[in-house]
Amino acid sequence: MTTSIVDAESLLAIDIGSVNTRALLFDVADGEYRFIASAVAPTTLAAPLADVSEGAQSALEKLERVSGRRLVDKDYHLIIPAQVDGSGVDRMVITFSAGRELRVITAALLPDVSLESANRLAASTYGRVVEAIGLTDNRRPGQQVDAILRAGADLIILAGGTDQGATRSIMRLAEIISLACRVMPSDRVPQVLYAGNAALAQKLRDTLAWYQIKVHAAPNIRPDIDTEDLVPAQELLAQVVGKIRSRQLGGLGNLAAHAGQVPLPTSHALGRIIRFLSQIYDPVKGVLGVDLGASWTVMAAGVAGSLTQRVEAFGLGSGITQVLKQFSLEEISRWFSLNIPAGVVRDYLFQKTLTPESLPIDEESLQIELGAARQILRYVSQDLLESLPGVPLSFEPILVGGAALCQAPNPQTALLTLLDGLQPVGITTLILDPYGLTPALGAAAGVNTLLPVQVFESSAYLNLATVISPFSQARFGTPVLRAILEDETGARTTTEVKQGSLALLPLHHGQVGKVYLEPLRGSVIDPRRKQVRSFKITGGILGVVIDARGRPLTLPADAGRRRELLAKWAASLNPAKVVR
Repeated sequence: MTTSIVDAESLLAIDIGSVNTRALLFDVADGEYRFIASAVAPTTLAAPLADVSEGAQSALEKLERVSGRRLVDKDYHLIIPAQVDGSGVDRMVITFSAGRELRVITAALLPDVSLESANRLAASTYGRVVEAIGLTDNRRPGQQVDAILRAGADLIILAGGTDQGATRSIMRLAEIISLACRVMPSDRVPQVLYAGNAALAQKLRDTLAWYQIKVHAAPNIRPDIDTEDLVPAQELLAQVVGKIRSRQLGGLGNLAAHAGQVPLPTSHALGRIIRFLSQIYDPVKGVLGVDLGASWTVMAAGVAGSLTQRVEAFGLGSGITQVLKQFSLEEISRWFSLNIPAGVVRDYLFQKTLTPESLPIDEESLQIELGAARQILRYVSQDLLESLPGVPLSFEPILVGGAALCQAPNPQTALLTLLDGLQPVGITTLILDPYGLTPALGAAAGVNTLLPVQVFESSAYLNLATVISPFSQARFGTPVLRAILEDETGARTTTEVKQGSLALLPLHHGQVGKVYLEPLRGSVIDPRRKQVRSFKITGGILGVVIDARGRPLTLPADAGRRRELLAKWAASLNPAKVVR
């Protein structure tokens, strides 16, 4: 663990996304680790280059110009470790979200126990379960072998049996897998991740190694029938996926050779740092990470050191194809404050599938994309909460990444998109990650545990707003909360908030104040902290926002009234209209 300036090491993080490749530089400044600079270049995965190292090279050249630090030599090779003249870096980490969807087969014993856990493990990375095999599968062994062959899988996750539990049934599943793999071409044999009865791990390795099948053994994801523990298996899964991608993505293997470690999925790196932060922040409320990308959307919820994660193939780039499969045009259009004809919406979204890197150029196209963003956020957050029974979407803080939100035309648009999509309850702080630091810090934690802590506590993140979302069943227009805001000078502002409305409290960005809350008509301020009535607060870009629109958020059925209400909500977040 790095603990002093004497031992300090500079670090370069490279994130290879489906659209952009980002390079981030971290080093010591004023006695602490700091984020120094970043640069972005287009990802060069597709033809004609088909080599992601080219995009990384372009990002490094831009980073050199921004930081004033020489990072590559005259032969365009990364200078590692750092030299006495200050050039180069000591370490490099790589994360990636680029690449096609991984095809995953899950095989386990009980469908409602180990197979369900295996499916949740698969859902934490950039893949899709294309075939599942279990004890209750009525197909004959030959049919199961045929199914594995047809699936064309990149990865097989085999689980089942508590520790010291079932053995014969697992070995039967392993035999079916080996029969299928034996007739595959050697370059098409999938990686096998075993996360079942620990007593069988070595036997499985030896048995399948005879047929040239590599088995990666992780701790049991179901050590007993009532316990699920995915985290150790997720760590190994990330390593396995990194190896798969190093073969699939041109240039990634050569780039990883300079890092000295396997590249990590961006989703895993995000989950790692969220789990870590959940051990530092409020253990009751936990921390939520959200990354809305071009091809994938990742959500990670950390509560007291446990992690629940979802990775879905929805995005505002190439992921728009899956959006069209999952959501109707009516579901997307209901978020528009403008009257946009259905044909225009349909044509824009289908055009987006052909040109996924295009950006919205007017208010209509922006509303279409952010309408899709709201649907994505709502769907993935509900899917996440299904694995957290009894837990409302009440986290502190919520870390948000992704260009659509962090580079929105204005902070009001970003905040309203998040509130409509996530629909948080209680008291939470929404923090934007405009430089894509969070996954980089998660990857860096594997080689330097001090760096992520110090960088996260710096000013590299943007506090968007503190949001208070009381829960109430009062009628629309009924006062549900009285808020008193006291600023640094002692001046007080009293605001009465009605059900169905948004209110903006006048606290400047960075200013410290205190909020006193009085719930009215049985409203609950925070279901996770029911005794909260007053607390100190630091103003975000939009200060303090009270969202009393109800949960779940209900929109009028009449299109005209709905558009009018949406426009009113957007206007209420305009700081110019807040009396100070």
